[in-house]
Amino acid sequence: MIVSIHNLFPEYINYWFVVGINKFIRVFWYFVIFEFTRYIIVDYIIYGIFWLTRKKRAEKLQEAKRKLFAENPFVSVIIPGKNEGKHLYKLTKSLAEQTFKNFELIIIDDGSDDDTPIIGKNLERLGLIDMFIRNEMRGGKASAANLALRYSKGKYIVHLDADCSFDYDAIEQVLIPFYLDEKIGAVGGNVKVRNYRESLCARLQAIEYLKTVSVGRIITSYLGIYKIISGAFGAFRKDIIDSIGGWDIGPGLDGDITVKIRKSGYKIYFQPKAICLTNAPSKFRVLTKQRLRWDKSIIRFRVRKHKDVYFPNTNFNWLNFFSLAENVFYNIILDILWWIYIIDIIVNYTSQLQFVIPMNFMLYFVMSYVQMFSMYLFSERKKEELYLWPYVSLMTIYTGTYLRIIRTAAYYKEFFFKRSFEDPWNPYKSSIQAKRAGL
Repeated sequence: MIVSIHNLFPEYINYWFVVGINKFIRVFWYFVIFEFTRYIIVDYIIYGIFWLTRKKRAEKLQEAKRKLFAENPFVSVIIPGKNEGKHLYKLTKSLAEQTFKNFELIIIDDGSDDDTPIIGKNLERLGLIDMFIRNEMRGGKASAANLALRYSKGKYIVHLDADCSFDYDAIEQVLIPFYLDEKIGAVGGNVKVRNYRESLCARLQAIEYLKTVSVGRIITSYLGIYKIISGAFGAFRKDIIDSIGGWDIGPGLDGDITVKIRKSGYKIYFQPKAICLTNAPSKFRVLTKQRLRWDKSIIRFRVRKHKDVYFPNTNFNWLNFFSLAENVFYNIILDILWWIYIIDIIVNYTSQLQFVIPMNFMLYFVMSYVQMFSMYLFSERKKEELYLWPYVSLMTIYTGTYLRIIRTAAYYKEFFFKRSFEDPWNPYKSSIQAKRAGL
């Protein structure tokens, strides 16, 4: 008895065999043109290039490492924050074990109302940190970072978040790229989620970070359009930070200063071997607030403040144009197109939704695992991250629905009402001054 191959598949899959490839592309145009191209084809092409050039790249990095330790530059590690006292001892202990030793450690307390002042002064008295500075009145993270910059003596500034931990060679690794090319003005570290076993919310973010940070930034850095150095772990040439006036008031100050450096004519480099582990929000309620803040900053900085990169002028640079244009396209334009796609399907294929909806989920389900495999290929923590594989099946709902709704709400609030200036993440007085100054 001969069984047709079509009998092996569910009805909603057989339907697309019958109607043909043209209708399939017409119905799933958003997936085929944008999602599959960007997150599968591009990822695997770049991985192939990385694999083929791995020996040459390793030789260059080894030579850069030799130059770093031959010069042994003095480095300033700055840690601005509020109410971070409980993290400081563990952080200083972690930094004491670094392979690169020639740095000063400066902690800036931005108006904390916990035990941070007591803990910070005690660490300074014990010689575990070089300097503890306190803002009696909270000025915001940018204000704290700029205060640290004023006292910093290093050739390079390494900016860290207090609640992070670092691989023993993290500072060494984040400094090495400066010795690859004198035009590199800043280097981003590879931020991963430390508390991924804590909750489903944290596990989904761990997978997201692998996608958008670990792999996404390798790709954008390779293409020369890397556009955001995470505040959790990044290194900067001090002369460049001084020349551009330091950090402007956020939220979104991490991406903002990265663009300012790019516009000054310098390159931005992502170092996947410089590993930083951070605690992600473990509850969706907290995550929602965080992402609303992050997504508003795209409108505030990419669309408004730095709109000059999109227009020809004396300082026009194609890589800067594509860097911000890619960010705006894949975050804002595609978000709008996704809603148009949903309307298109509902209006034009109402009677076929029983075939469209499950097939859509199937496509994204398969793509999520294919993409996870590319993350696996790039990762240096393959065994640890195997734990996340069963949760990849939920990424369609997490990134495709939950985060997309948050993005849409954030874009609407910021584009029409400039709500980022009302965010309690910054002191109100600082936000008002930033708004008046067009920052």
